[in-house]
Amino acid sequence: MSSHQRSQVSTLRPAKRTRAQKNGRWSRRARNPQFGAQNLCEPFAPPEDWHEPRADGKAYRIVVQDPGPGYTHVVTPAQVRERLTRVPQEFLNGLEVIQFSRMTRKKQSFPCYGMQWGSTLYLYPLEESLEEWFTVPPRTEVINESKMYGGRWDEPAPGSWRLTWTQEAIQDFYLNNILIHELGHLIDDRNTGYTDRERFAEWFAIQYGYRATGGAESRRSRKRREKVRRRHHAK
Repeated sequence: MSSHQRSQVSTLRPAKRTRAQKNGRWSRRARNPQFGAQNLCEPFAPPEDWHEPRADGKAYRIVVQDPGPGYTHVVTPAQVRERLTRVPQEFLNGLEVIQFSRMTRKKQSFPCYGMQWGSTLYLYPLEESLEEWFTVPPRTEVINESKMYGGRWDEPAPGSWRLTWTQEAIQDFYLNNILIHELGHLIDDRNTGYTDRERFAEWFAIQYGYRATGGAESRRSRKRREKVRRRHHAK
């Protein structure tokens, strides 16, 4: 099997209605809320640029594509580089490229937050509104995971669910969950089955992402700060 035919492992979000909602654009990229927080994208990975592994021992490089109309990259290359200085550096030995990918019409059929393919990690842009709209009620696991990083859920209308992020919360989610999750896939040379690989990546993200950055206590402190800011804005 050629290196280009290696499986892609990515973090999916759910399919959406094609018609627009009057109170917001349906998110076309979200983890599927029917099936919980497991990464369900692997058999249906989005079309992507393939970066042939060099295996030359050089440091990884970052490729930044325009996010596409209506989308934004929620973290910066500098933030990603800084975050990766705080993981054990042996974890980066096989990492060669981090690509900030562009959202295209074709990729919207394979919606993902992030993906690992070969020696490359891919991070996908989010809607500029920092709102994601769902037509299927999210499972408890999905709600709890997003809330761990500061996501807020509501149901603005019957049959529609909205996940709203602040800038600080979505950066936390990407830097300490998505990025670390995909890095976990990269270093996992033990598991071969999809379920086992996903279980390992979820554990890796909790251990080296969530807990390594203060766990629940640090997020509670942020929520208190956000409440204070909202009270001040309300005056």
